[in-house]
Amino acid sequence: MLSGTLRFPRGPAAALFAALVLAAPAAGALERVSLAAPGADDALEARLRAASLLLEAEAADTTDPQELLAAARAEYGRMVAVLYGAGFYGGVVSVRLDGREAAEFSPLEVPRAIAEITVTIDPGRRYSFVRAEVAPLAPDTELPAGFATGEPARSNLVRDATQAAVSGWRAASHAKAEPGEARIVANHPEATLDARVAIIPGPAVTFGRLIIRGEERMRTNRVRKIAGLPEGAPFDPAAVTTAAQRLRRTGSFASVALSEAETLGPGDTLDITATLIEAPLRRFGLGAELDSDDGLRLSAFWLHRNLLGGAERLRIEGEVGGLGSRIGGSEFRFAASLARPATLTPETTLTLGATAETVRERDYDARQIGAAIGLTHIFSDRLTGELGLGYRYERSTDATGTRTRSVVVLPAALRYDRRDDEQDARRGYFVELQATPFLGLEDTGTGGRIALDARGYLPAGDRLVFAARAQIGSVVGAPLDDTPRQFLFLSGGSGTVRGQPYRSLGVDRPAPGGETVLVGGRGFAGLAAELRVDVTETIGIVGFADAAMISEDSFLSGARWHAGAGLGLRYRTGIGPIRVDIGAPVGGATGNGPQLYVGIGQAF
Repeated sequence: MLSGTLRFPRGPAAALFAALVLAAPAAGALERVSLAAPGADDALEARLRAASLLLEAEAADTTDPQELLAAARAEYGRMVAVLYGAGFYGGVVSVRLDGREAAEFSPLEVPRAIAEITVTIDPGRRYSFVRAEVAPLAPDTELPAGFATGEPARSNLVRDATQAAVSGWRAASHAKAEPGEARIVANHPEATLDARVAIIPGPAVTFGRLIIRGEERMRTNRVRKIAGLPEGAPFDPAAVTTAAQRLRRTGSFASVALSEAETLGPGDTLDITATLIEAPLRRFGLGAELDSDDGLRLSAFWLHRNLLGGAERLRIEGEVGGLGSRIGGSEFRFAASLARPATLTPETTLTLGATAETVRERDYDARQIGAAIGLTHIFSDRLTGELGLGYRYERSTDATGTRTRSVVVLPAALRYDRRDDEQDARRGYFVELQATPFLGLEDTGTGGRIALDARGYLPAGDRLVFAARAQIGSVVGAPLDDTPRQFLFLSGGSGTVRGQPYRSLGVDRPAPGGETVLVGGRGFAGLAAELRVDVTETIGIVGFADAAMISEDSFLSGARWHAGAGLGLRYRTGIGPIRVDIGAPVGGATGNGPQLYVGIGQAF
C-alpha cells in the first residue's frame, strides 16, 4: 500500500501549473454521424433516418461518450424494426464508433471520446407473403389490403391484421377474443414469409352491471341513465366508448374512465366499471369584445354543473354592450337556462331558458323578452338536431312610432360539424340550417325564418389555411312591417362584413316628416374569405374579404350590398386565438372609415 500527500505548487508555479492544465487538450467531441443505406429506395432511407437515435443525438449536440454508446447499441434494434416494417428480413446493420463496431464494446467499456459514428444498412431483398392467414374471422371483418399472398411482407401488416381480427370478434359481441398461436416463418433463400395467426374468439357476451366508482354528489341512477349502457344487451365496444363520451359531455366530471372486467360473470356477462372524478360544482367566466362603431361589449356567466344531483346545468349570464358606441347607446342582456341531459333518451338534452334584453341602435330602441323549452338530440359525433317551443315579445320605438309585436315560435335546427377545432379550425367544414316558423299575436304577422350557415377550411402545407363562409337567410309569409325586428337581417360588423359599420346595411322605410328609418330586411346573403398564415406557433396573420346583400324582398330582389376587406393578427392561447382585425370598406354606400375588432376565437 502506498500513502502520501499530493501537494500543488504555490505562487508563480501555481499560475504556470494552472495554465498548463487549462491548455491541455480536451477529450475529442463528436464531429460527424453518417447514415448510409445502399440499395434502399428514398422512402425506406427516409424512414431509417427518422428512426435513428444517433442522428437525433447529433442534432441535440450530444457529446457524452456513454450516452452515444447507449444510443449506438439501441440503433441496431431501431434499424431492424424499420427494415421488418418495410418487409426486409435479411438486412445487415453496422454501427461503428471511430471504426469499431458498437456491439463489440463490453457493457463496462466506455470510450473516452467518440469523434465519428458511421451507420451502414444493407436492406437485402424485400420479402413477400407466401401465406397470409388470420383465422377464424367474424363476419364482415376487413383485413388490411396488403395482407395477402404475393404482397410485400411488412411486419406491421401481420400486427394490424391480428388486431383487425380481434376487433371484428369484439364488434360481434365476443368481448374476450384474443390472438392464439402465431406461426411466422421466414424463408431466406426464397425471400418469403409464411404468416399464420390463430384467433380465439371466446363466447358471445352480454353487458352485465355498470359499476360506478368515485361518485360523490351525482346520483348513481342518473349516471346509469346518462351512460345508457343496456344491461343484458349484446356487448358492443362502440357502446362503451359512446357511454364514456356521454358522461364527459355533461361537463360534470373532471375524469371519466370505463373499463371491462377481467373475467366474465355468470351467463357470460361482462361488468363495466365507470371510474369518475367529479368536476368542481361551480364555474364562472368573463368575456370582452371591441368594435370601433358598436363600442365595448362585456359579458359574464355563472355555471352550476350539478344542480339537482343529475348533471343538471344551470347557467346565468349577463351582458352589457354599446359602451362608448357611436351608433346607439348602452344595451343590456340577461339570460338563464337549465339543461338536463338524458331526457327521453341518453342522447337527448332538455333545456329551459328565458331572456330579457334591451336594444339601442342608430334608428330604434327595443325591449325584448322570451322564454323557451327545447330538446337537443345528438345523432352522431358530427350531427346534432334541435327542436323547441317558445314565446317572444318585443316593444320597439323608432321614427314611425312605438309598436308591440309578440309571437309563438317553433325553432328547429340541424348542425353538421366536421371541423378539427371549433375555436381554430384548419380543415373540415361546418353546416347549420335553422328554420323558425312563427305565429303572430296582437299586431304581428305569421310566417317563418330560414337561415343557412356553411363554412369550409382547407390547409395548404403546414402554415397556410384557406377559410370561407357563406350565409343565406329569408323571412317568408309575414310582411316586413309586421315581422319582429329580431327576425330581420342586418349586415355590417364582425359577424357579417368586417370593415363596414355595425348593422349599417338594411332597408330604409319611410317615416313621418319625410325621414327614413333603417330596419332589417327579409332577404340576406353573405360571403367571407380568409387566408390564414402561421408566422410562428403562436402568432398568425390573416387577410380577409367580406361581402353581403340585404333586400326587402324574401328572395333578394332589388338587394343592396356592401363589402369590406382588411388584415388581422392572431395570438394563440389555451382558450383559443385572440383576434384583432382591422377592416375598411371596399364597396357599397355604408362605409365610414376603418373598423377595429377584438375578440377570442377566429371570426368563423
